[in-house]
Amino acid sequence: MPEEDNGEEAQRSRQAALRYILDAWEEAVYDGLDPDCVATAAIFAALSDMIASYGEEPVAVMAERLPQRIRNGEFTVIRTLQ
Repeated sequence: MPEEDNGEEAQRSRQAALRYILDAWEEAVYDGLDPDCVATAAIFAALSDMIASYGEEPVAVMAERLPQRIRNGEFTVIRTLQ
């Protein structure tokens, strides 16, 4: 898997991508889908896409680091619903 680019342009792109995902998530929940179902589908979509691009082993190695990243608050997003 490629090294994460922390440049300004890469951060803007990641922020824009996250906004698209969060908007779709909010729309799905608004339409009545259970947030747990949306979460499971999003994780499946992300992992299957990454596996198609990088293969199972590199994605498994990346996934092994997720518990610590979660505990470190890396995925904690404070958002305001409008």
